[in-house]
Amino acid sequence: MAERKRRSRRLKLIYACIRKFGPYAAGLVAAIVLVCVGVSLSGNKAGNVQAGQESGAYEETAQGGTASIEEGALMEADAAMEESQSAEEGAPMEGSSSKTAQTQEAEDTKEVYSANVTAQTAQLGADIDSSYAILIDLDTGNVLAQKQAEARINPASMTKVLTVLVAAEHVENLDDTFTITLNETDYSYVNDCSSVGFAENEVVTVRDLFYGTILPSGGDAAAGLAAYVAGSREAFVELMNEKLAQLGLSDTAHMTNCVGLYDEDHYCTVYDMAMIMEAALDNELCREVLSAHTYTTSSTPQHPEGITISNWFLRRIEDKDTGGEVICGKTGYVVQSGSCAASYGRDVNGREYVCVTADAGSSWKCIYDHVALYKEASGT
Repeated sequence: MAERKRRSRRLKLIYACIRKFGPYAAGLVAAIVLVCVGVSLSGNKAGNVQAGQESGAYEETAQGGTASIEEGALMEADAAMEESQSAEEGAPMEGSSSKTAQTQEAEDTKEVYSANVTAQTAQLGADIDSSYAILIDLDTGNVLAQKQAEARINPASMTKVLTVLVAAEHVENLDDTFTITLNETDYSYVNDCSSVGFAENEVVTVRDLFYGTILPSGGDAAAGLAAYVAGSREAFVELMNEKLAQLGLSDTAHMTNCVGLYDEDHYCTVYDMAMIMEAALDNELCREVLSAHTYTTSSTPQHPEGITISNWFLRRIEDKDTGGEVICGKTGYVVQSGSCAASYGRDVNGREYVCVTADAGSSWKCIYDHVALYKEASGT
């Protein structure tokens, strides 16, 4: 019985060390176990009188009520065990969370972008064609105008803003190359995506993939960029959702593909897309790509003069009176979300804005909604 009590005391001591020293627990437990085993063995060796005397002295000290390291540790152990039991009662069972470890880690290292609705925020109506809209003043962080900004939409090819943002954070060499395969060309063709026009087995640069993803909204380029960065489109989508968690948007936004194909589980709000656009603007490569009006891909045997591509949203809005300049933009279209666009502009006074609209009746109506919102913000 006495031996059983000693074992219990030792186990409690070990448990206290684990609770108290956390990251160093493994080493401490090993050391304590070795000490305990050594003491036990030495106590059983008939020829070791000194060990027996030390063991007897130790027990006499404990029995006499003298304060000892072991007794203090045992008291901490009892308290720790009670605390642990209380915490465990309120904790979820292992495996009960639907979040992946990577998503949880991303949420723990958030770089949250946000905008504030104020009493001055205008509620847009039939004055713009789009069913969903938001205009944010980047200097104040206030929402200047909105229309169903928190409603779920399919972001269509606005998705590609997140695609290039995630890729930009994982790419080191823009001059590295990628070989276009049937995986990219067929994916774009079967899903009726816009495309750059890359050929099978064409070797292009990673830079070509970035510009090809945004300017003509190339599904072949986006699929290639995803494969280059993550090895597959599926693995890349995981990175996209981790980024949404890092941006603090995972409660209202979720992606299932890198190009913006319609899917019930592929969604966000125009507010979410505005936050994604802000994050992209803070990335030098993304800002450069999103602001390019034209670009010519590198020379290849299949395209010796390269392929010249354009951002038609920027080229069509550049001569419109917005009270300033629209600098970056990405459009999108699927039947379920109509014509949509995310843009960044600056007025004549240097004030900066992000505008996102969705579900306009046509690409031109989408453009004129952005023109109207920027002009209203600039006061011209």
